[in-house]
Amino acid sequence: MDIKTCEFVPNEKKKEERKQSFFHKLKPHLELIAALLSGAIVLLAWIYKDSIPHSLFVILHITAFIIGGFAKAKEGIEDTIKYKELNVELLMIFAAIGSAMIGYWTEGAVLIFIFALSGALETYTLNKSNKEISSLMDLQPEEATVIIDGNEKVVPASELQVGDIVLVRASERIPADGVIIRGSSSVDEQAITGESIPVQRQVNEEVYASTVALDGTIMMEITKPASETLFQKIINMVQSAQDEKSPSQLFIERFEGTYVKVVLIVVAVMMFLPYLLFGWSLSESIYRAMVLLVVASPCALVASIMPATLSAISNSAKHGVLFKGGVHIENLSQIKAIAFDKTGTLTNGKPVVTDAYYADGTDEDKVLATIAAIEEESTHPLANAIKAYGREALERHNPPIDDMRTVSGKGVTAVVDGVTWKVGNIDFAGKELVNQFHGGIAGKLASEGKTIVCALAGDTIVAVFALKDTIRDNTKDAIQMLKNKGIHPVMLTGDNELTAKVIADEAGIDHYIANCLPEEKVHHVKDLKEKHGNVAMVGDGINDAPALATANTGIAMGEGTDVALETADVVLMKNDLEKITNTIDLSKRMNRIVKQNIVFSLSVIVVLIVSNFLQVIDLPLGVVGHEGSTILVILNGLRLLRS
Repeated sequence: MDIKTCEFVPNEKKKEERKQSFFHKLKPHLELIAALLSGAIVLLAWIYKDSIPHSLFVILHITAFIIGGFAKAKEGIEDTIKYKELNVELLMIFAAIGSAMIGYWTEGAVLIFIFALSGALETYTLNKSNKEISSLMDLQPEEATVIIDGNEKVVPASELQVGDIVLVRASERIPADGVIIRGSSSVDEQAITGESIPVQRQVNEEVYASTVALDGTIMMEITKPASETLFQKIINMVQSAQDEKSPSQLFIERFEGTYVKVVLIVVAVMMFLPYLLFGWSLSESIYRAMVLLVVASPCALVASIMPATLSAISNSAKHGVLFKGGVHIENLSQIKAIAFDKTGTLTNGKPVVTDAYYADGTDEDKVLATIAAIEEESTHPLANAIKAYGREALERHNPPIDDMRTVSGKGVTAVVDGVTWKVGNIDFAGKELVNQFHGGIAGKLASEGKTIVCALAGDTIVAVFALKDTIRDNTKDAIQMLKNKGIHPVMLTGDNELTAKVIADEAGIDHYIANCLPEEKVHHVKDLKEKHGNVAMVGDGINDAPALATANTGIAMGEGTDVALETADVVLMKNDLEKITNTIDLSKRMNRIVKQNIVFSLSVIVVLIVSNFLQVIDLPLGVVGHEGSTILVILNGLRLLRS
């Protein structure tokens, strides 16, 4: 008996879990199922209307009313109580009940069925736009392996604190943003950047939550709690974008309450006015009033905007462009000028060695390895660039470095095999020596807007490097695409005139402003707004935040600072400037579809109202015309889900 009980309980538990899982999967489709079931009942009653008692005919239709209309009636009543405003849901319920009261049971039930079906389509649109969030949330790791006093402990990822040391094995997801302190691995960062090619990450390099360490075990120090990771911010921005409504949507919602009141008043008047003034029969007046109640409801008009907006937000999120609200995607198509920050926006934001010249007769590989070894001790951005440039040479030679020291504002010194080396700027090396090196090549490189780093062994210059922040691979194409659309690009940078001119020329930007402080960027953005009207600002740094907030639309690069990401209205997660043009096209498509929907829905309402006054249409045709137009505008909005 005990054995049977032990076997029986787990089986019951599994059955209960399967049952819960089934209903969980079914829940998003309940609205559609209810709509289809009500339609099936109406069809069944219509087929057998001549062979079943009238009472059963009525019961079937009442059942269809309840099944199909419950969700919308509940929503309408709750919203009316909450906002103290009549809404289109109540209007449709009144129309269906009115149809039944004058004996048009089938027409009223069909009205409920099509209205419920259009509501299910709207829910489908919302679920579709939420799909991106759901798929992102599925990527979030739930647990992390923390190293405490040399021991491993598995804890919930949500409990990680800044400074925790976490072990991530090959093929595991990284639980939070942090910096690698031991080991290296190829990391799949597609969840963050959208790029399918893994990136090699090593000691002192950042890694992000929900990316995957593919082929190596790493130990990392957490730099942000789970609630503040870049990945979590992506989710939050998509969610807030869905919640924030566009100006058009807000106008329609304000218009809806007044319109519903007007329709109900006109319907009440029409029940008796034609009977008293135009000689209609009372039954005809009441019938035409019910038809008016159906055809004048603004269902299609209300559904003209939100499904299209949600579809556009979902589409852009799928392609790595996050909007913080429908207002921003609606406004983007009106942009006439775009101001770009330089560093990290038009450029990669990190200097790289573009030219290297060595003293005649030297072993270039050993010289480069020595300089890279000296720079290993420095964290300066220029030192990092030289380290990256000389990494392979350093692996081949790896010379011993002694007595490495930093000379503030100039460079570094070190002793290698008893010889004192200096690595730093032109002044540190000595202008006269530098001007004599390779016919004054350093001056020529500097005139091209490049930064010069010189290396001396004793009193002899052995190498000169030119470094530069290079433009992104797609910057020039992106700028040209904007120009082709008649959008005026401007570069605003805090860098000097020479560097600004070189970058502007390479990017294809005709108008640039150098030596800009953050407040000056704001001033220039305001000037652009006065001149062009609607202006966007693209940036990535803290110093760009005021200008991002001042522009009509602020666009932040996904690799930008937290302040820039929080201030901007739009985020380019893949740091792809060409996405701006694509998103402008999407914005124009969305606005075009919204206008199509509004014109179409209003035209249908006007035609149906006039036809009803002229006694051309009857209730069934009014139901089909009205609710059919609602379904069509929703389907038209859903087109934006496609790339």
